[in-house]
Amino acid sequence: MESIENKRILITGGAGFIGSALAKRLIEKNDVVIFDNFQRNALDELLLTDHKNLTIMRGDVLDIQAVRQAMHGVSIVIHCAGIAGTDTVVSSPTRTLEVNIVGSLNILKAALEMDACERVVCFSTSEVFGQMAFEPQESDIAKVGPLGEARWVYAVSKLAEEHSAICYHREYGLPTTVVRPFNIYGPGQVGEGAVHAFVKRAIRDLPLYVHGNGTQIRSWCYVDDIVDGTCLLISRPEAVGESFNIGNPRSVETIYGLASTVVRVLSSNSPICFSERNGADVELRIPSVEKAKALLGFEARVGLEEGILMTADFYRNLL
Repeated sequence: MESIENKRILITGGAGFIGSALAKRLIEKNDVVIFDNFQRNALDELLLTDHKNLTIMRGDVLDIQAVRQAMHGVSIVIHCAGIAGTDTVVSSPTRTLEVNIVGSLNILKAALEMDACERVVCFSTSEVFGQMAFEPQESDIAKVGPLGEARWVYAVSKLAEEHSAICYHREYGLPTTVVRPFNIYGPGQVGEGAVHAFVKRAIRDLPLYVHGNGTQIRSWCYVDDIVDGTCLLISRPEAVGESFNIGNPRSVETIYGLASTVVRVLSSNSPICFSERNGADVELRIPSVEKAKALLGFEARVGLEEGILMTADFYRNLL
């Protein structure tokens, strides 16, 4: 994989799970600027806050003047900021639309004004493929749920961000690329996430709660693999003007199977319990990553059991 060195890189939402993991990978050989409102903060757990190559700017992507200030002297923008998490989206659908659409447009507008923009990577979501997604390709039609179901507000807002990023490339020549992550997990995760919740409870032998009957199918991608994929999106010219699925189609498990695997791999005494599922859910989500493999050479490396063990080691050390 190509090395990214001597760049000034802005990561919006850089205090979040994926943003902080990207900062950790890039910070030794680059100047990293994190722009975040710090509603979530994974930086402290990753021990990055005091790094000499890190600049922290508190701000909101809805404030375009603050965005412009954060972009000063930057050559690469990784736009991770946004409202995410099913519970958060359902409770604040209007703000979700505003932050994810208007905030993303602010990022793109400000990037056009940069002196030497080399790349803008916009983070979207696998939610744009709807409730049933078996090996969808990037060119497949997006399938979001019915009007009025709050869960799909997130997918709609991210789909608008995708279209905006590609339009800015085609109309203005801005070197944008879009990534659709599929169920990322690992050390430093903040907010919602099944692996995160199961592992943290399993290492303390607490009950694991599965929503519904647990037959929902997911492919689980370790955070280091999404970081590898994002670095390819930054460095490869083939990525410009394109969208990419990034995930691990070999690490497939139901939600109940995931809970069982966590208990077994960690030799936990946690019982598995079932709870009522409220609202819409995704029944099947397994990506096709053939485009990323063909154009970028991307392939996920970390298997599910290995990833669970590394995640558990991280949280055991925190405890």
